[in-house]
Amino acid sequence: MHSPRVARSFVTVFSAALLAVLGLATPASAQLGARPTEEWLKTLDSANRVGRLKVDEAIAALKLAPGAVVADIGAGSGTFTLPLAKAVTTSGKVYAVDIDQGLVDHIAKKAREEKATNVRAVLGKFTDPNLPARDVDVAFICDVLHHIENRAEYLKNLARYLKPTGRIAVIDFYPELGPHKNDPKLQVTTEEAKAWMAAAGFKPVEEHKLYTDKWYIVYAR
Repeated sequence: MHSPRVARSFVTVFSAALLAVLGLATPASAQLGARPTEEWLKTLDSANRVGRLKVDEAIAALKLAPGAVVADIGAGSGTFTLPLAKAVTTSGKVYAVDIDQGLVDHIAKKAREEKATNVRAVLGKFTDPNLPARDVDVAFICDVLHHIENRAEYLKNLARYLKPTGRIAVIDFYPELGPHKNDPKLQVTTEEAKAWMAAAGFKPVEEHKLYTDKWYIVYAR
C-alpha cells in the first residue's frame, strides 16, 4: 500500500501531465509580464500611451497597399487594428492576434461596433500566431516582442505565414529607455532581434526614426 507521500506525488505528476495534454501547463511562463485582461485594457487604452504611439505615422511608414493582408501581432486592445484595417481598405484584411481570450473578444466586439468587416480576431498560441492562412503581407509587432518568452521560435513560426515578399515590422523599447530597464527578461535589443530574424530568414531593410524611446525596424527575406 502506498504511503500518503507517494500518493500525493502521484497526484502531482498526474495533474501536471493532464495540464500538459490540455495545453495548460505553466501558462504564465510563456508570456513575460502577463496581466489580467482588465488591467491590460486600462494600460493599453490610456490616452498618454496611445498618443505616444504615433499610430497614424507608424502605419503610414509601412506604405500599405489597398488589399494587403496584415497580422497585428499582440493586438491588445486594438489600438493599431482598426487604423490598419482602414489603411488596407475593405479589400484587405487584418488578423488581430492575441493570446488573451478577453482581448480577442474585446477586439472582435470593437470591430463589429465600427463595422470593420475586414478584421478577424485570432486567438494565438504562445509560440505561434495560429493564423488561419499563409497569406500575410506584413506582420506588425508593436511593444510586444519583449513579452514573448521564446522569441526566436515565435518568429520562425510567424515567418511561415508570410508571403515570399512579406515583411515583419517591429517596434520595441530601447532597453535603457523603456519601462523595463531594470528587468533584463523584458528587454530586446536591435542586435538580438537581428539574430532572431536572421534565423527565420529575414534581414533588416528599413529603419524609421519615429520615436525617442523605441526602435522601429522592418525586416524582409
